[in-house]
Amino acid sequence: VQLQESGPGLVKPSQTLSLTCTVSGDSITANYYYWSWIRQPPDLGLEWIGYIGYSGSTYYSPSLKSRTSISRDTSNNQFSLQLSSVTPEDTAVYYCARWTMSEYDYWGQGTQVTVSS
Repeated sequence: VQLQESGPGLVKPSQTLSLTCTVSGDSITANYYYWSWIRQPPDLGLEWIGYIGYSGSTYYSPSLKSRTSISRDTSNNQFSLQLSSVTPEDTAVYYCARWTMSEYDYWGQGTQVTVSS
């Protein structure tokens, strides 16, 4: 299974950050996986953003919920993250990963997103 993040590396403050994760080797509708977004700001630990499950259900971090949307394109086996009203505090390496209900077993390589004018 391989995951690959893609999207702009630079976003202006107040705009919407949009990233896509392309999955190969497994279907994003396969039971019972949850396709997640996780980020790591500079010099900080990993922060879970949210997931979209095999059934299409979504769940978001309470601290980011008001600005986050995760969707999927099953025909292209992709899932996407949108984070609105970004600030420099949203600068981070963004990862997509597969959650098996007990562990994250596959990760993308990560993509740097910088919020700056």
